[in-house]
Amino acid sequence: MNLYTIHLGNFKLDGGAMFGVVPKSIWNKLNPADENNMCSWALRSLLIEEGDRLILIDTGMGDKQDAKFFGHYFLHGKDTIDSSLAKYGFTKDDITDVVLTHLHFDHCGGSIIREDNQLLPAFKNATYWSNEKHWHWATHPNDREKASFLKENILPIKESGQLKMVDLSNLPNEDNLQSITILPSGIVQNLSFIVVNGHTAAMMLPVINWKGKSIVFMADLLPSGAHIPLPFVMAYDMFPIVTLQEKKIFLEWALKNDHILFFQHDPENECCKLELTEKGIRPKGYFKLNTLQ
Repeated sequence: MNLYTIHLGNFKLDGGAMFGVVPKSIWNKLNPADENNMCSWALRSLLIEEGDRLILIDTGMGDKQDAKFFGHYFLHGKDTIDSSLAKYGFTKDDITDVVLTHLHFDHCGGSIIREDNQLLPAFKNATYWSNEKHWHWATHPNDREKASFLKENILPIKESGQLKMVDLSNLPNEDNLQSITILPSGIVQNLSFIVVNGHTAAMMLPVINWKGKSIVFMADLLPSGAHIPLPFVMAYDMFPIVTLQEKKIFLEWALKNDHILFFQHDPENECCKLELTEKGIRPKGYFKLNTLQ
């Protein structure tokens, strides 16, 4: 198995929304805001090469939205899906599987492209993976979250016939969350999932077993290393108290098992391990994925 970091550029979000109840006097030292209170965040995906499978985790924002849309999110940077794949000798047509942690626009927007007024899969040879619970949540959105679930990013995936669902039937009752449950992905042996529900319903966190290590793709449970302290919960989360509980259980589990955290949105830091300090569980140094032996 080989792992590759895939950079898809950066975008901006309101700092207050990203850090929730944490005061700006604290979070602004971690990710300084511009004059409009906007902070820059990464769009970072992960590519897994396993045998004859090439599995892409999340697809970023894409580029098919109009200027008004991008005027809200300030997509910037030179990295694209094509340039990042080409760095490792791949193209979009080589991708066999696309795992979508959840269907917010900054995680699935690059799944669909617009060609001659048609909405088509960007990865024409790939199977796209979601799960029934989250798919229903995203396609029947509540009023608070519907701006993040754009139908042009989602519905064409199913219409293409390339969509499959991860089996979540063996999950315990989410109302009695006590420990981490690892579910087989059904894609390749060394890829499994943790399912969390605080940010949005049934978000899947990929867990990759690689060279005797376990790497957890954090998606929006921990969008950055700055979000490791328990009170740092995004205002974007649908159920903040659930996120708080999930973070606590996850961090204790990841620390105990010496797991590696891979951050999707941290503008500077790609990976870390954890350590217990007098202030609680904190990052134990940051590093790049490609430095792991």
